[in-house]
Amino acid sequence: MSELKLIHKGKVRDLYAAGEKYLLIVSSDRISAFDFILPTPIPGKGALLNRISEFWFSRTSGIIKNHIVSTDIDEIRKRVTAPEGFDWEYMRGRAMLVHRTKRVDFECVVRGYITGSGWKEYQKQGSVCGIKLPSGLKEAEKLPEPIFTPTTKADQGHDESVTFETMAAALAPGLAETIREKSIALYKFAADHSGKRGILLADTKFEFGMLDGELILIDEALTPDSSRFWDAAKYRVGTSPDSYDKQYVRNWLEGSGWDKKSAPPQLPAEVVRGTLEKYEEALKKLTGAG
Repeated sequence: MSELKLIHKGKVRDLYAAGEKYLLIVSSDRISAFDFILPTPIPGKGALLNRISEFWFSRTSGIIKNHIVSTDIDEIRKRVTAPEGFDWEYMRGRAMLVHRTKRVDFECVVRGYITGSGWKEYQKQGSVCGIKLPSGLKEAEKLPEPIFTPTTKADQGHDESVTFETMAAALAPGLAETIREKSIALYKFAADHSGKRGILLADTKFEFGMLDGELILIDEALTPDSSRFWDAAKYRVGTSPDSYDKQYVRNWLEGSGWDKKSAPPQLPAEVVRGTLEKYEEALKKLTGAG
């Protein structure tokens, strides 16, 4: 059996090594915005995100294999040992034992609608990550086809947009093309599924790794932390749509007077509660779970 060792504490997740072959990914209740970890957790958020990821990993395994070994905490305990005092009950529902891979160091973003940083870039240049788009698009408008817009993978600070050509030049021949193909296929599958349940998938990001020479999907999949989910019933072109993600927190921070440079403020109880309700609604609509 492999012993767990904390090797990385990210913005919202903790990463434990479990020998040389496995990792334990733990989704915390921390929430980040504008490159800061906020001082106020969202109780239960980690478990909700874990359930959503598990749902999508299972549903998309026919498109591409993924890194999951087990999400059953009792099964995981049979495979690994933990340091004294390790809180296994806290881990229940929020931990995934996964294969350890060689990570592809790019965030693989797929956009189906023009919004966020893509909208800002489009207004200035008429393009996103070097991809020329039709003129006259309005904010939140659906694109003719989903586009693949990779970024660098930064553990701290901002991810930086890059062209597909830049990504391709940094990877083995043909790998970038495969990643783009799989990313768009995953997006289309998820957008179709969520659309039938009253949710529009505006954009999302994926991460990939290499396992025994094969490309697989890693990290998380199609959660409100890695995707923009919009309420289809309230969607209007030219406006900022109602979302099922942490935009609710971002909006409050934008109006709070915070300068985005100093330590972020505590979130009010009603913002914590409202954010959790958004995540719970996303889980219910996307997966049918209570």
